[in-house]
Amino acid sequence: MKSNLMLLIAAAIWGFGFVAQRLGMNYLEPFAFNSARFLLGSLSLLPLLWFLSRQKIKLETKPNHSLTKGGVICGLVLFVAATLQQYGLFYTTAAKAGFITGLYLILVPIIGILLKHTTGLTTWLGAALAVVGLYLLSVNDNFTMSLGDTLIFIGALFWAFHILVIDHFSGRIDPIQLSAVQFLVCGLLSLGVSLIIETPTLAGTLAGWQPILFAGVVSVGIAYTLQVIAQKNAKPSHAAIIMSLEAVFAAIGGVWLLDESLSPRAWFGCGLMLAGMLLSQVKWEYKSK
Repeated sequence: MKSNLMLLIAAAIWGFGFVAQRLGMNYLEPFAFNSARFLLGSLSLLPLLWFLSRQKIKLETKPNHSLTKGGVICGLVLFVAATLQQYGLFYTTAAKAGFITGLYLILVPIIGILLKHTTGLTTWLGAALAVVGLYLLSVNDNFTMSLGDTLIFIGALFWAFHILVIDHFSGRIDPIQLSAVQFLVCGLLSLGVSLIIETPTLAGTLAGWQPILFAGVVSVGIAYTLQVIAQKNAKPSHAAIIMSLEAVFAAIGGVWLLDESLSPRAWFGCGLMLAGMLLSQVKWEYKSK
């Protein structure tokens, strides 16, 4: 019960993180915000790494070159996914972004087929529900999606690739060390691009300290720590269902804090997408046992 509560808190933090990302762009451009967010996020994991070392918990990382290689590759994929998401949020709502991003839960097992992973009927049923839900949520009368929704959806593909890349390296690299390095890589890449094509200012960074702090320290440092601790004891199927609620919290945050609104058709689409996520993810965990 305690582990499930910790996962629920993590899902709520990540859901409300979409609100922080939207608010952050009132002060910083997308690359500048991501650079501040992920560099701060990388630093926020240092206390957890220190705690684990003090507890004499062995970090399961093999030679340093494995950590460097894994961190760079994961950081590159994370950079693309986070960039698409941040730009997408510039043109769409946090509520929509939360549900569309959540499609990575379905996309992971589907893309996994290309890697010779097995999947089953419920995965495809979940995908079908999600596709119908996405149509109701995002496709307008002209049978087109907005630029923001399209960017978020492409970003969901890269979030799925990110999960698969993390899975590839997880057996050889401690996940906390890997996360700290990939956040650092993503933050540095975002900073480099920002300095080239944007005009970041110290004043903007200081003015936007609240969303930056939430997205960097709370979403990364605190929520990730809760997830790591909780998943030691939580059942995988329970964890999958709870983490799917991130999309619901994103919608709640968008409506409550940003005064966003969705039509009844869009809310019905969100419901179908959530049902598809749950159905697909429960099957995915069941297959892995």
